[in-house]
Amino acid sequence: MNSPQFTAEPSPSPSPSPSPSPSPSDADPYPHPVPYDVIIAGCGPTGAMLAAELRLHDVRVLVLEKETEPAPFVRIVGLHIRSLELMAMRGLLDRVLEHGRRRPAAGFFAGISKPAPEGLDSAHAYLLGIPHPVIVRLLEEHAVQLGAQVRRGCAVAGFEQDDEGVTVDLADGERLRARYLVGCDGGRSAVRKLLGVGFPGEPSRTETLMGEMEVGVPQEEVAAKVAEIGETNKRFWLRPFGGGAYSVVVPAAGVGDRAEPPTLQDFKQQLRAIAGTDFGVHSPRWLSRFGDATRLAERYRVGRVLLAGDAAHIHPPTGGQGLNLGVQDAFNLGWKLAAQIRGWAPETLLDTYQTERRPVAENVLDNTRAQMELHSTEPGPQALRRLLTELMDIDEVNRRLIEKIAAIDIRYDFGDGPDLLGRRLRDIDVEQGHLYGLLHRGRGLLLDRTARLTVGGWSDRVDHLADPTAVLDVPCVLLRPDGHVAWIGDDQQDLDAHLSRWFGKPAN
Repeated sequence: MNSPQFTAEPSPSPSPSPSPSPSPSDADPYPHPVPYDVIIAGCGPTGAMLAAELRLHDVRVLVLEKETEPAPFVRIVGLHIRSLELMAMRGLLDRVLEHGRRRPAAGFFAGISKPAPEGLDSAHAYLLGIPHPVIVRLLEEHAVQLGAQVRRGCAVAGFEQDDEGVTVDLADGERLRARYLVGCDGGRSAVRKLLGVGFPGEPSRTETLMGEMEVGVPQEEVAAKVAEIGETNKRFWLRPFGGGAYSVVVPAAGVGDRAEPPTLQDFKQQLRAIAGTDFGVHSPRWLSRFGDATRLAERYRVGRVLLAGDAAHIHPPTGGQGLNLGVQDAFNLGWKLAAQIRGWAPETLLDTYQTERRPVAENVLDNTRAQMELHSTEPGPQALRRLLTELMDIDEVNRRLIEKIAAIDIRYDFGDGPDLLGRRLRDIDVEQGHLYGLLHRGRGLLLDRTARLTVGGWSDRVDHLADPTAVLDVPCVLLRPDGHVAWIGDDQQDLDAHLSRWFGKPAN
């Protein structure tokens, strides 16, 4: 039996991030050379993940964050299976796991309590609860360690693009120049608005109050009342958070101005209206509100300006998909934009970012719409909820809904071929350990069980693992840097055609 071989062209160490360039003079509005390849507006999870992905390919990145300090409150978010796989692909998973709490991959869809399906197709088949500021910090540190530059207190006030790049105006009057601009600046994205991209959908019809505070009654009394109300109202809970505080979620009386935070009195009023008691809540640490607005950008790209994360799509938080959807956007976009900048991208590669990711967002918007209907306390939605609860006792139904929420059901349209084509490949065993351990550098990978193929002139972009023992049901697969299967087969000529399709012309 042939021994496994892993060949990879050495990747240069990331160069230091460029120092901020002085503001251009009137006589020289566009300093040359352009100091940045990409400016990213927004340093949330999407922006930080994108910056790191670009730096894996030595792209010069500047991230602008309008806030000077992280958010003052701690909100727990969940990393679903696909996002955990992405962290493993970049060597981040162990670091992330240190700060989170695992729970079974179950009960996501509209809060319907069912056990996790057995045999989910992943080595990371669980949910990881982690504080939002922590995951932002970890991803930002990762990007900075790779050489990205982050500037806080910098808000984008305007921009102009031309055939060579984008000139970005900051709120303080400074002007910056880059080859591309990516808006990762949230649901109220300044970049999207300045770009003039439509954001159609539905405004908020309902609103939910969320906060962290102390209560004035025994924990047993709180738990009993929450269990009673929770039978029919899935937008209501009080959960111990630690240090004597509770996480409190309660439906609001109506839809207010999201720019205005709710008051403690608002919480007391709604708690009394729904539970008959305000539980003696006091000493709030933070108070917030969120609505169920659902919107999707008409386009993800206009010339040299792109959108990702909440700047491209917003939806209710039910199912906990928002952060995951944005991070996965960044993972899809990063290597494609880097390929464009490095000069080897096939002509239509960057356009596949929209054609692949926008349908995924449409699907998420639809499943959150459905979940919100199932949260309604009206008789019709409650009857539908009871019916779906019964149907979810069927393993295939339960599995389908969990795979949808966890984003492991995604199949990009790469043309005709086996079902695995276009899907992500799980973290299978190979003789060098685990497959995802070979993807840390953000390059393509040929997993060759025949041990007779080659990546030839693409070796500067694609690694080659010859391993006849790999646990795989097909002869060979070509993986894109995001882990999706771009080709299946054993013919060198056919492989070369697909290498050209995804990784451009071979090097001379």
